[in-house]
Amino acid sequence: MEFEKDVQLSKSEYMMFLKHPAWLWLKKHDKNKLPAPDDNLQATFDAGVEFEDYAQKRFPKGIRLGFNNYNEYLSLPKRTTEVWEKGIQTIFQGRFEQGNITCICDIVDRAPNDEIDLYEVKSSTKVKPEHYLDLAFQVLVLESCGYVVRNIAVIHVNGKYVRNGKVDPLALSAVTDITSKVREKIPETEKNIDDALKVISSPEMPDPSPRYTNLGALGEWMDIYKNLGNKIDTYSIYNIIALGAEDIGELEDLEIALIKDIPENFKLTTKQQVQVMATKRGERSIAKAKIKDFLECLTYPIYFLDYETSMSIVPPYDGTSPYQQIPFQYSLHILDKPVGELKHTEYLHRDSTHPVPKLLEKLKKDIGSTGSILVWYKTFEMKRNLEMVEMFPEYKNFLIDVNSRVVDLMKPFAQGLFVDKDFFGSSSIKNVLPVMVPNLNYKGLDIQEGQSAQRLWMEAVIKNKEGINKAKLFHNLIEYCKLDTLAMVEIWRVLNNL
Repeated sequence: MEFEKDVQLSKSEYMMFLKHPAWLWLKKHDKNKLPAPDDNLQATFDAGVEFEDYAQKRFPKGIRLGFNNYNEYLSLPKRTTEVWEKGIQTIFQGRFEQGNITCICDIVDRAPNDEIDLYEVKSSTKVKPEHYLDLAFQVLVLESCGYVVRNIAVIHVNGKYVRNGKVDPLALSAVTDITSKVREKIPETEKNIDDALKVISSPEMPDPSPRYTNLGALGEWMDIYKNLGNKIDTYSIYNIIALGAEDIGELEDLEIALIKDIPENFKLTTKQQVQVMATKRGERSIAKAKIKDFLECLTYPIYFLDYETSMSIVPPYDGTSPYQQIPFQYSLHILDKPVGELKHTEYLHRDSTHPVPKLLEKLKKDIGSTGSILVWYKTFEMKRNLEMVEMFPEYKNFLIDVNSRVVDLMKPFAQGLFVDKDFFGSSSIKNVLPVMVPNLNYKGLDIQEGQSAQRLWMEAVIKNKEGINKAKLFHNLIEYCKLDTLAMVEIWRVLNNL
């Protein structure tokens, strides 16, 4: 099918189409309906760009093109062709276009006979299925331009890299050849491109139903779907935990919009079944005897502990790896006896040195040698403790002892001992707290969730970003983390009073 010359499909737009056809249509026809990247998402993009700079060091003869404005974007294909024809070995961020399709390639490297080795830089630690689709599109663009693509590979993060001194760019990244798998995707990519161009050319948006999402994009699409003016009932099928697009489609075909109308024989996971039954029942389900047994296992003093951690692609300290969670803060509430005074202490690391030694020094003083240590989702805190043992073995005995005393306050909710329809199938403290303790919430805080806490701390302390009021930020971080452990205290109290 022939398309108008002004109908153009870029690689990023093609990936939008694969996630949901209506996503592409909105991008082309009504992009104000698409949410702008928030600060956390922008930080993720920035981290990817930083990793890309390291990946490019594998190609010392490369030159970077790219663009800074729309006019430079328009001229980029011509500039790319000119540079390639001059015999440059490697081009970063060159743009190729032919007919209605265009792409910017992360890295094209000259192979013998002027063939191309194509590299895509990804900040994941392994190749993902969508990477084959991404690169198949690029191959089609390049070959439409008359180039011969020899090898196709992904340069991704080496998750096993451990920093020792200055960051080693070659060790930080790894290269995985995926030539054959990308070639297998070419026929379906050709069809998909044709379908995507039809979507762009259509005056009407494709059906925006969440059932048509792919590539794990259901959560992202739901944010857009709500922005389209679609009113979603609190107890809509779209709010069933981890419900897939295929299941949504089956329910829509049955003309079922609400959880209460789902038939008993509809296939659901155990968590989904618990949520659906709770919604249909409308009343809480509380196994008081089992909750009492759980609480009676606790010994005083009771500690309520929560870590905040930083995480980055490029390890900031010796002995750390990409994406390793490094504690930089904790909050600790303490109850010495059932009716005793609730005490609080905390630690927040405020400079660019490794935070763990001082954090552990303080934690060892704050936590006594006896008593239960309550956390929410114990896997997280216990794993951090074991990782800190690896980094600083002098704290091994202390941290092993801490782990032996850890009790997961999430357990009664994760195991279905306490079920409420307004948990929406989740045992996250962010879902449980508003139901258990309605007057305690994060809405009045400047920092309301962990991803922002991590990002803001790293910007202020690791990157030393200008224009940050550090005193105010540190206060906000302390208040946020303090509320995490206070939330545990209050939830524990509700359970005790059942």
